[in-house]
Parts: sequence; C-alpha cells; structure tokens
Amino acid sequence: MSKRHALTFTANAGNIDVLGHVNNAVWVQWMEAIATAHWETVASAAQQAAFFWVVTRHEIDYRGNIREGESVTAETFVPDAPRGARFDRRVDFRNSVGKVIVSARTQWVLIEQASGRIQRVPAEMAALFQEAD
Repeated sequence: MSKRHALTFTANAGNIDVLGHVNNAVWVQWMEAIATAHWETVASAAQQAAFFWVVTRHEIDYRGNIREGESVTAETFVPDAPRGARFDRRVDFRNSVGKVIVSARTQWVLIEQASGRIQRVPAEMAALFQEAD
C-alpha cells in the first residue's frame, strides 16, 4: 500500500478559462503542487537539498470540472515501486460530493542536484512513498 497525501485547491478567477471552468493547464499546475508537497512532507532536508524530481509524462482523464470559488480535494500516491530512476504517481481530484473529476498518472525521474543527472531511486527514498508490508 502506498502512503497518500492530500491537499485542497480552490479555483480563483485566474484559474478559469473561456468556458467558465478551471483551465487544463491549471490542473497540471495543481498536480505539480501536490507532488511537490508530498515530497516535502516525506523527504528529509538533506534529501531535498540533494535531489529534485522532474515530470516526464502526464496522462490525464478529465471527467468533470469546477468553476470559480469551487474546491477539489486532490489525493496523490505512488502505486508501484520505482523502475530505475522513474516512478509513476497517481493524482485524483474529487469534487464536493466525492466524485473523481480529474485523474492523472504522471511519470517522474529523480535528478541529483549536484550533477544535474538522472539518478536511480535509492530503496530508502522509495520507502518514503510506500507503506511497509
């Protein structure tokens, strides 16, 4: 089982597109915000100083939307163990009645800050995102 992290986002006027609901680019920004918050919650200061994550792929399903002033609860988790330097992250956004309206699977790679190079995810770092068996 994966450790989960949740945040609430409320749409403001700057998030709204010509259709009157949250712009697709804003959903991506919120995905990055919750992923970053999850990392900052579980990683030590030393790990945060030594590494950062970069997204390499987004796969997003839009099943609904919200308008200005409405909120969603985002929940993120890492469903599987990393593969080398990469792992997938899930993000589900639920509306006020709990329905998933946007769901994403994003792929991230670990970068070592000192070298700027992709780094295999160490077992102790992967464990930050996974529940013990």
